[in-house]
Amino acid sequence: MKSDAVKTGMQQAPHRSLFNALGMTEEELKKPLVGIVSSYNEIVPGHMNLDKIVEAVKLGVAMAGGTPIVFPAITVCDGIALGHIGMKYSLVTRDLIADSTECMAIAHQFDALVMVPNCDKNVPGLLMAAARINVPTVFVSGGPMLAGHVKGHKTSLSSMFEAVGAYAAGKMTEEDVKEYENKTCPTCGSCSGMYTANSMNCLTEVLGMGLRGNGTIPAVYSERIKLAKHAGMQVMEMYRKNIRPRDIMTKEAFMNALTMDMALGCSTNSMLHLPAIAHEAGVELNVDIANAISARTPNLCHLAPAGPTYIEDLNEAGGIYAVMHEISKKGLLNLDCMTVTGKTVGENIKDCENKNPEVIRPIDNPYSQTGGIAILRGNLAPDSAVVKRSAVAPEMLKHEGPARVFDCEEDAIDAIKGGKIKEGDVVVIRYEGPKGGPGMREMLNPTSAIAGMGLGSTVALITDGRFSGASRGASIGHVSPEAAMGGPIALVEEGDIISIDIDNHQLNLLVSDEELAARKAKWQPREPKVTTGYLARYASLVTSADKGAVLQVRK
Repeated sequence: MKSDAVKTGMQQAPHRSLFNALGMTEEELKKPLVGIVSSYNEIVPGHMNLDKIVEAVKLGVAMAGGTPIVFPAITVCDGIALGHIGMKYSLVTRDLIADSTECMAIAHQFDALVMVPNCDKNVPGLLMAAARINVPTVFVSGGPMLAGHVKGHKTSLSSMFEAVGAYAAGKMTEEDVKEYENKTCPTCGSCSGMYTANSMNCLTEVLGMGLRGNGTIPAVYSERIKLAKHAGMQVMEMYRKNIRPRDIMTKEAFMNALTMDMALGCSTNSMLHLPAIAHEAGVELNVDIANAISARTPNLCHLAPAGPTYIEDLNEAGGIYAVMHEISKKGLLNLDCMTVTGKTVGENIKDCENKNPEVIRPIDNPYSQTGGIAILRGNLAPDSAVVKRSAVAPEMLKHEGPARVFDCEEDAIDAIKGGKIKEGDVVVIRYEGPKGGPGMREMLNPTSAIAGMGLGSTVALITDGRFSGASRGASIGHVSPEAAMGGPIALVEEGDIISIDIDNHQLNLLVSDEELAARKAKWQPREPKVTTGYLARYASLVTSADKGAVLQVRK
């Protein structure tokens, strides 16, 4: 056992004295030590039930012959952090989570791990850590929130943000907004649409790192507690068979994840997280491959905000395995990949039928023949940009309009809510990238304001920042190189015409090469917005969005 390094032999007598101080028995020390990484806290709605999940995991580990030991991981609530300086601290926690978990797991020589995450950066951060540490590991999340109900319609967090935009446009009263406020988020859990947290929890199933239902069983269902117990038991089975994360998270597994990303219509943030996780697993994942995968992968799900269905509906329809089963009918998945079940993908999904063709479209009747995400390039984004194509109104798939340029999110929101953005405009928000932000803030507030004011089918938004999975419309993010690095987005001037052609993967500034070169010659780097603390260190080390915004190791 790996843990023998801290508990076996005369040299480890001092270590055992410290285990004695914990009240641990000789019987417990003879068993494998299983670290349970608990993301429980009292500020994130997706985490308020994780204490119960952790207790269930502990019971499962103990029943299967292991000794469970809990230690914590942090999480930021993206919804609470949105629209102010707090959002600079969201993406950056992904690396803090991975680093701190690596420190704890290796310092204490755990034999196996069970990761208990739930929200946006928590899931990819722990997947990154799992790949680094590479001991038998299972994921079990806290589960999704149930949808809210307002005036006979299901709602989710994106409905709430759009209600604020509708109020600003005079389309809702204060009383209407108050009703949304009180009814939109009715339970604990990760917000109920196919936003980033649920996207990553669902893709954890696809990667093979979570048991069936990990991404879709609602947080408040008792079935989630049973799943947690089985996760605790299963990690011990993995330990006995020595099945480890890098045996599971192979290149083929990441290709499966990208394919299912397209089929499900996941958050564009997956285009940041999958390359970062792959990087830790020793797999190179270039985002450019996404278009080739999208070209052959039908989009089968239109979950909120792209459509009127929610994660709870996907769960009832058969969950992620049912979608995988549909997609496998076209031969688009590698069915030989190993998973935490000890079985292959093919063995896991063989009997998983689609129970609701209105939620999971059959393979011969998709929403579209191509996937939910597109990678764009052009003179405005030489190194790529990302758009959630499945959430774009058909009339905005091709668009030309004048640039309305803002150097921070706050200025753009003021202009949108102040009625200064008109039909046909292309809102450009820059200096919000990984380095320039720093921290690459999500732009849910401006996209929701645009949608709420009735401009979602006529106005585009382009940024070197990123979007919440709750964003919809022609929202193009991750523009690389970012403005802070002198990318072309820094050279856009008010009124320049921008051309968007999503079907042909093009994003261009209709300005001559000579004029762009002249502007580039005059451009000067800006002083960093933050010069102290973690954000300053992060900005000095982070790579661009097209590389997954990973931290580079200086040689």
